Amino acid sequence: MRAAEVAKLAELEDEHWWYAERRALLARDVRGLDPGLAVDVGAAGGGNTAVLRDAGWRAVAAELGATGAAIARHRGLATVRADARSLPFADGVMDLAVAFDVLEHIEDDDTAVAEIARVLRPGGLALVAVPVDMRLWGAHDVTVEHVRRYERPEALDLLRRHGFTIDRHRSWMVLLRPVVARRRRAGAGSDLERVPRSVNRALAFVVAAERRLPVGRLPGVSLRVRARSSLGGAGRSGPS
Repeated sequence: MRAAEVAKLAELEDEHWWYAERRALLARDVRGLDPGLAVDVGAAGGGNTAVLRDAGWRAVAAELGATGAAIARHRGLATVRADARSLPFADGVMDLAVAFDVLEHIEDDDTAVAEIARVLRPGGLALVAVPVDMRLWGAHDVTVEHVRRYERPEALDLLRRHGFTIDRHRSWMVLLRPVVARRRRAGAGSDLERVPRSVNRALAFVVAAERRLPVGRLPGVSLRVRARSSLGGAGRSGPS
């Protein structure tokens, strides 16, 4: 992602409805788990890393871009500059890996997932989120340098072929999908924009409502996956 977009993300994420809900979902995902060592892959400015830290995890922000890494360090987060395809950690040392909205930026996503599998201990947990459905492809994807939007079976197969067992998977932003589809057809730019406070509150209410609704199998804008590694330190290439 371009440095300007990362800087904009860091400026917006404390209050913006999309980032706020994503942090809330991550906090729910790790609630009740025994905190250990975690890596936030493609951490940008470290908003999700801070969630992990505040939940008691020894969390490291792994971010390739200089802008995002500098912002994460400024926030007091343990930070390394690292490519997701070559993580600077020993085999099987991580208890948790978070990769929210990063794999879609990487042409060789197989190598990135193999690296996540490598650094996780056997039974370690991966929390992954990716944008879905190429029918939603638009100016936003181009602006933030997406390589692809996934289909659900494609994303799940990507994890499975690198030794992950899928615990659960759920669509996200189902209720707002029609709004997103209209915006994408209109050819607008990046969705990383500030919105009026009243709109921000309304959108936050809508996405929060999804937590309580049985909509996880319906078409959404993103897919959230919880998976466990059965390999742990299996090597960079992953299983054949």
